[in-house]
Amino acid sequence: MHRNLSKIIYLIVCFVFFLFSDLYLSDILVREINSGLSINNQVFALNYVKNTGAAFSLLRDSREFLIILSCVAIVLLFLYVFKHLKAISMKSIFFISLLSAGIAGNLHERIVFGYVRDFFELTFVNFPVFNISDIFINIGVIALIILILLKKTR
Repeated sequence: MHRNLSKIIYLIVCFVFFLFSDLYLSDILVREINSGLSINNQVFALNYVKNTGAAFSLLRDSREFLIILSCVAIVLLFLYVFKHLKAISMKSIFFISLLSAGIAGNLHERIVFGYVRDFFELTFVNFPVFNISDIFINIGVIALIILILLKKTR
């Protein structure tokens, strides 16, 4: 029981830390970009964009659907952790909390602003402008896939 409680606390602490870090840093970056901060080189640029869709501008202007989808995804991720509490590793909990916080960060912006604030642009390749939440989502998904693949090879 004690081990399970520590896993739940770990999930919540990581989730809250990642979510508030995302929201705080995003606010600072958007404020600085709007105040004239400019970075533009051969690799990276700050380019503030209001994104009403999902990744790669898919589902543009589908705010309500994306809000519902995000809520369902977060609930399912947390339910998965609770259902598999005994067997789930702390690494998996860490990356599920990172993934969930990324989804929640974009969810927060969709609810509060009506769009997601994107601001990182890779200038060496044709790639959509993205934000901190997107980084969290991608790291979380990639790490969880790696953990699943490593587990299957054992």
